[in-house]
Amino acid sequence: MAYKQKLTFGIIVGTRAYFNSALAEDVRATVLKEIKAQGYDYVILDESETPTGSIETYDDAKKCAALFRANRDIIDGIIVSLPNFGYEVGIVNSISLSELKVPVLIQACDDENDKVTLDKRRDAFCGKLSVCNNLYQYNIPFTDTSSHTYSIHSEDFKKDMAYFAGVCRVVNGLRKARIGVIGCRPIGFQTCRASEKLLQATGITVVPIDLSEMIAAAGKIDTDSAGVKARIGKMKDYAYVSKEYEEKLILQAKMALAIDEWVIENEIDATAIQCWDSIEKNYGCAPCLSMSMMSDSLIPSACEADIAGAVSMYALMLAAGTPPALADWNNNFAENRNKCVCTHCGNFPKGFTKAPMAVGSLGVLGNVLGRVNTVGAILSKVSEGPFTYFRISTDDTSGRIKSYLGEGQITNDPYGMDGCIAVTEVENLQGLMKYICKNGFEHHVGLVRGQVANILEESINTYLGWNLYLHK
Repeated sequence: MAYKQKLTFGIIVGTRAYFNSALAEDVRATVLKEIKAQGYDYVILDESETPTGSIETYDDAKKCAALFRANRDIIDGIIVSLPNFGYEVGIVNSISLSELKVPVLIQACDDENDKVTLDKRRDAFCGKLSVCNNLYQYNIPFTDTSSHTYSIHSEDFKKDMAYFAGVCRVVNGLRKARIGVIGCRPIGFQTCRASEKLLQATGITVVPIDLSEMIAAAGKIDTDSAGVKARIGKMKDYAYVSKEYEEKLILQAKMALAIDEWVIENEIDATAIQCWDSIEKNYGCAPCLSMSMMSDSLIPSACEADIAGAVSMYALMLAAGTPPALADWNNNFAENRNKCVCTHCGNFPKGFTKAPMAVGSLGVLGNVLGRVNTVGAILSKVSEGPFTYFRISTDDTSGRIKSYLGEGQITNDPYGMDGCIAVTEVENLQGLMKYICKNGFEHHVGLVRGQVANILEESINTYLGWNLYLHK
């Protein structure tokens, strides 16, 4: 699932015969209006299908469930709105009988203190407890709103919709993700081991291809083709390339085109590439520039065939809707124990760095394999601002997927090192490092701009069921 801009929600407006069902009419109209205004679409039972225009009875539920089943391929999540107490039987059976395994949001409306007579009161405050109790009984996971009740006309509903949309993207995206692995894990990176079987239990499929096949496919592309020339032009527009490195862009372009074709053919959502060090030895350049451009186009690309790292990047991208990066927790920052330099050789996406970018040679590998064979690294320093970090790991010993999550700040501190550099600040960083070390996490971490930890926390704890440590 590529990043889906326009989501579709199944809508359930609940009511109960003992309460004023006319209150549901205003709520229904407002909910649908706001969903459209926020750029989403909806599926809802026509008002003529039920006596009150809302969902109440088991018969209403069967009609709603049938409609949802008929639209199962487009419904990304279900929003339940309670204008009054709501009849839990209709609501829970609408969801249960639909057999949709998508996130569910439960929203209930405020009573107004001067409107609590028998013909005007809502009692949605209480009704929400009953609905949630039934969802719990039916083992249907759901997301709660920011406040137990609020006016459907408030800004809270708009914010909760945006938050819920992020949860839907993460949950649905990960449950259907296809991670392309190009090449094997380098021998020196046992830290990047991952279990395909544990990932598959969530719905994440790993699709491998041998690096030799990709190199062969790139070699068959005509150097003088229009596709190669166009890709070179895009690369020059993307980052500054000095004259001495321009010839190497031919190799970059051919490899990028070969990868693009394979990604499309196999419906790949994110990639993990054997970037160290076979491709430099056997093909003659570093793939960082191509990887950076893929991540920038919202197809995240992880280093060193790090499958779990690619999943981590993909989750962050789904939550934020912006390009993610994969970096090492790499260097202390003098004696400031809450700061750390996160860096990689050079594949940060342009949309993540927000800083000028240039193409150069790999630092460490360049000293060993020669500068001419390691051209392709992106050189850039990440500008300041908030960020979210996230990492999953497949723990084979315990038979589970585990993860950690948190937020911090990228600072504007100078740091004199090659590659892509992000000087980060995380509260109680030493505590986080202790947790990572003690629990066997890898040295790679996914990063994305902005604060989306709440979206990932809800997605994992409520729907995916992974073990999660939230660092605060």
